[in-house]
Amino acid sequence: MKPPRLNRKLVLEAPQRVPDGAGGFAESWSPLGEVWARVESRTGRETSGEATPLAQVSYKITLRAAPVGSSARPRPEQRFRDGPRVFRINAVAEADEAGRYLTCFADEEVIA
Repeated sequence: MKPPRLNRKLVLEAPQRVPDGAGGFAESWSPLGEVWARVESRTGRETSGEATPLAQVSYKITLRAAPVGSSARPRPEQRFRDGPRVFRINAVAEADEAGRYLTCFADEEVIA
């Protein structure tokens, strides 16, 4: 496998439940670290949101692998951030037999 060109810096974020002061919880995101990645668009479609139409685009994001169990290894409940853009991680798989790279399948939703 030819090494991928990792040319975008992304922030890996994990969800945290924070008490809302009224007996419930709110979700916030905390950064786990920065990774260099290759981001490739796959497919796109328009969906209906609660108030406005949304455009949903699927991405294949390739990055250097981290050991299983490491906080640097992405998981499906996490997301990547690139400035104002957010990529929700749906699945993570090894990109090569040697386990040097990971492929994350992610979605980005934007107001259409």
